[in-house]
Amino acid sequence: MNLEQLASFVEVANTGHFTKAAATLHLAQPSLSRQISTLEKELGSELFHRAHGHISLTAAGETLLPSARRMLADAEAVRRDMDELAGLRKGRIRLGATPTLCVSLVAEAISNFHQEHPGVGLELVEKGSRELIEALGTGELDLALITRTLSPSAQMPRLRMQGVLSEDLVVIAATEAGEPLPSDGRGRSALLPGDTVTLAEVAALPQVLFHHGYDLREATSAAFDAAGLAPNIVVEGAEMDAVLRFVERGLGVAIVPAMVLVDRPQLVSAQLVEPSLNRTVSLAARGDVRPTRAASAMETTILSTARVLAEEDAGLAAHVRLVG
Repeated sequence: MNLEQLASFVEVANTGHFTKAAATLHLAQPSLSRQISTLEKELGSELFHRAHGHISLTAAGETLLPSARRMLADAEAVRRDMDELAGLRKGRIRLGATPTLCVSLVAEAISNFHQEHPGVGLELVEKGSRELIEALGTGELDLALITRTLSPSAQMPRLRMQGVLSEDLVVIAATEAGEPLPSDGRGRSALLPGDTVTLAEVAALPQVLFHHGYDLREATSAAFDAAGLAPNIVVEGAEMDAVLRFVERGLGVAIVPAMVLVDRPQLVSAQLVEPSLNRTVSLAARGDVRPTRAASAMETTILSTARVLAEEDAGLAAHVRLVG
């Protein structure tokens, strides 16, 4: 058994397809098939059911998968430890973040980090909070920025959690007049900075919503349900970038975290009240693994970037607060 065989096994398990796995691993499919066959012979068990082009794990494959992932993560940790000998001139960080943070805090932090440590590579994984915590537990990530607190399963290593900031959810609309908001007679939207808008008023406006399962969609849907309100939906099922673009084009309003407004001159926001909604952003890492120097440096950069956004950005000061 070797790491290349394990990597091939894990990739086939992830994709459920030998051809796709071979392409990802930059291998010829016959070579990949031989690696899996050799691994099965060494273990004395078939790892995959192969029927009519459908690939699924056998009981033996299900048993091997978490161990294989841990072994590959441990091998990656060894490589990163060797990179540590070169200080922060080289190395690699695997950072996870929710989509809403990738277009705000993470983008700013990565830019700052790259200026300070241009030789350190970065892999960014964009997923929901629950998936990011699971990836930390299996060793696939070094750090993760999450937007809600979840209880890890008993099988996961204990996580080290650090509160970063709390931010308000705000209502955004296009700066130009037209649908969905009435004009104030001066060619501008009636929704202006400093305004407040109630959840009931938002429910009556054409609204752009994220897809189900998105952390932010679940939070806002819960608020509407608790208030007995049904939002007027014009578009739903979008990711953050698409939601912002739809709002900029005047399709409707949206409820988003305040930080996404950084460098968005085509959007205007109002404070959501009755009720107000906010979320806490936390930085998570495994508590049973010593962080590399590069990961520690990234933590410092994230915290300092959050401090600048909360204390020095005039447009965010009213909506973003440091915690922890």
